[in-house]
Amino acid sequence: MDLVSGALGSIISKLGELLQKEYKLQKGLSEQIESLKHELESAQTALHKVGEVPPEQLDPQVQLWAREVREASYDMEDILDTFLVEVGTPADEKDGRLKRLQKNIADLFKKSKARHTIAGAIEDMKKRLQEVADRRDRFSVPVALPAPPTKPDPRLADMHKEVEQLIGIDKAKSELMAMLLPTPQGHGDSDASGSSSCNCKMKIVSVVGVGGLGKTTLAKAVYDELQPRYDCGAFVSIGRKPDLLQVFTDIIFHLDRKEYESIREVRSLQLLVGGLWKILQNKRYLIVIDDVWDIATWKTIKSALDLKSTGSRVITTTRNREVASIEEIYELCPLSCDNSEKLFYTRLFGVNGECPANHPAEASKKLLNKCGGVPLAIITMASLLVGKSSEDWFDVCNSPGFYRGKGNQQVADDTEWILSLSYYDLPSHLRTCLLYLSLYPEDYAIKKEPLIWKWIAEGFVEKKAGSSLFQRGEEYFNQLINRSMIQVVESAMDGIIYGCRVHDMVLDLVRGLSDEENFVTISNDDEGTSSSRNKVRRLAHQNRRTKQTQQDDHMGMAQVRTLVACGCDIDYFVLHRPSSFKLLRVLALENCKITPSCQGLKQHLGNLLHLRYLGLRCSFNFRELPEEIGKLKFLQTLDLQGALITVLPSSVCQLTQLVCLRGVDFGMCVPDGLFLTKLTSLEELRVRIDNLDEESQRQFVNGLGSLSEARVLEIRVSLSGMVQSDLVQSLGNLHKLQRLELSGFHEVATREWDTVVLPRHLRDLRLLGVQFHRLPSCISPAHLPSLYYLSLHVDDMDEAGLRALGGLAELRYLELETQKSPMFCMATIANIAAGNGIFQKLKCWRLNGRMVQLVPNEDSTSVSFTIWNGKQGAHRAWIVR
Repeated sequence: MDLVSGALGSIISKLGELLQKEYKLQKGLSEQIESLKHELESAQTALHKVGEVPPEQLDPQVQLWAREVREASYDMEDILDTFLVEVGTPADEKDGRLKRLQKNIADLFKKSKARHTIAGAIEDMKKRLQEVADRRDRFSVPVALPAPPTKPDPRLADMHKEVEQLIGIDKAKSELMAMLLPTPQGHGDSDASGSSSCNCKMKIVSVVGVGGLGKTTLAKAVYDELQPRYDCGAFVSIGRKPDLLQVFTDIIFHLDRKEYESIREVRSLQLLVGGLWKILQNKRYLIVIDDVWDIATWKTIKSALDLKSTGSRVITTTRNREVASIEEIYELCPLSCDNSEKLFYTRLFGVNGECPANHPAEASKKLLNKCGGVPLAIITMASLLVGKSSEDWFDVCNSPGFYRGKGNQQVADDTEWILSLSYYDLPSHLRTCLLYLSLYPEDYAIKKEPLIWKWIAEGFVEKKAGSSLFQRGEEYFNQLINRSMIQVVESAMDGIIYGCRVHDMVLDLVRGLSDEENFVTISNDDEGTSSSRNKVRRLAHQNRRTKQTQQDDHMGMAQVRTLVACGCDIDYFVLHRPSSFKLLRVLALENCKITPSCQGLKQHLGNLLHLRYLGLRCSFNFRELPEEIGKLKFLQTLDLQGALITVLPSSVCQLTQLVCLRGVDFGMCVPDGLFLTKLTSLEELRVRIDNLDEESQRQFVNGLGSLSEARVLEIRVSLSGMVQSDLVQSLGNLHKLQRLELSGFHEVATREWDTVVLPRHLRDLRLLGVQFHRLPSCISPAHLPSLYYLSLHVDDMDEAGLRALGGLAELRYLELETQKSPMFCMATIANIAAGNGIFQKLKCWRLNGRMVQLVPNEDSTSVSFTIWNGKQGAHRAWIVR
């Protein structure tokens, strides 16, 4: 399914299956189904042509026709799916999805009443489609089909961070730091170690500039360099319509984790302001408040700061000069011509930015002039042109909207035009996935894996031979990064990308498009619901207090397929009636507080028979799932990570289509007797089983061997000898495994580890729950060439073991517990390093609880590293690349 064709593809497949088998259909019904199928195929072809053209280039009648067909397709699929649910239990899970559908509908047709009902529904579908077709001349849409987009260059993924953060930032960074730090004639801010004798006044500096200019990037670069000099620090983005309760909670979280634990559920702004002011007393702090839009918001935040704190610094970023005029201003300028060109060519041709001989220089000059030195525009334009011919470059220059004016507003308009151009260059399935991100609030860190599982539940991800749906969805995610439509969120410790953010200018674009196409409806306390249409397909609650309103009964909620709530206080839930949300496929409550009086979710969860995705990530006060969850026969993802649910209901074993079960963060246990014989479709499993007795644990880990599709296993388990032996045997059958984590009390490794063969494409291995005497033979460059994350306990880490770890070509993060002293390991590495090129990509190393920081030297042939040993100082060494 995609935005262009609505649900047509899904309906066509279902109708096709009906026609392939012999059913006791009413006379003439087969012919009607065949006719309807052909009509839908014609409509789907025409819709794809329409979808390749920006709306401003389409005839209004064509736009109206396309919208009517898409809406009709959703209603048609709702009818078919309703019948599917009514037949009861689906067929054997070993059958394919369409085959199960075919068997279920076959059972339906055995009943006379059902036959009459489906016959009437098919007739109604044809009639509605005929009416739409008559208004648009039977689908003969006069729209030319442009050439298919070129696949993105794979080089873009690795260079994204380097290009965006480094090119052209040095001058602005030094100027901003000069404003923040005292002059040489002053008292001096601090020395390199972070000690301070500074008695200079507290200072606030505001970075001002148009959208996309790089204000956040600049502020983050300065913050990263200066923060170690201060007692505490926080970097918080707030956005256009901030939830101030969440803003203050986030600031406190970064400044003082212990204090945060005591106030995490406080919902009084006055208490949070007082709590923040108390934390900042007698401390030198560095705080960045990113993306401030209005004076009132800034004044509220400023009121909580200790403005008398000697030596403290605050940085704000804003587009609004009226906000900035209250403080000292640093006006960020566009990139120079040279830096613009460097950024553009580096994004196009690699880190050296060397142009090929046949490069269209004239078009480049025009395009760079259009970008106006705005990094977001330059990166987006370059990503659009990667791999395109010279003719394509000149086509962009000659396209509607390519003009140049003066002033900040024209710069903003040009950037928006470039973003729109890049959006329509995306394949239709990527456009749909991008528009889906309008469900989330501004500046929200969207976790990658839950997002992909939602895409799958929605039917956006198309299966490809040789890869799973999740792997295919991961390709979509990476392509959106490569096209510069989303920004990566990565771990500072190991550089692993775990999520994304949407730049506010891109978010404005996709929200507008989503609203035009009735793709997403946004509900918040400030503006109510963003769509006036009768039927709501996807509903987003953002940073609001959900409560019963008269509007809830008149919004067409029965057609909602997706409900995502982020950062909400929920004291009423719209599942208060069994008829509400009966067609819901995705239900996600993220960072929400659910009041104890809110019983609608628990009471009616078992009625959501179409549900594919259920997520309660980091949502508080919801502590128990009902046994009725076993009725959700189509559920694919159950994501309870960060929730307070302690034990799964036993009925989970009835969810035979489950592919993802997450719930390990706060110790969610599986019930005794939950075995995996029926859950053979699982690709991701994160649970704890150390609450079970040894026999039950053995039965559980033996069942792991049947999970042939498993990619991720994260299990907290008591690894006694027999349990460990059974587990190692099961691991040998998991040929698709990419991540394995075993945690719990340290247990001595059994000898079976010397015989296990781990998958060659394993990328993430965490075995701190197993205590090895020596490095096991299964962990070596020959056996694990793709390993990038490793946590391990090895008592006797000798030179051979260190050589083996250093030879892991992709290793970026290493956590090692050993009885050998850190100095022995460091000295051994230094002795064997010369000429061996070990630890080529390592970024972070934890050694017996000590953090090892690695810094490349200027000659790029060696890297120095420091082992920090608390108050005792640090030890230094270096290794050759």
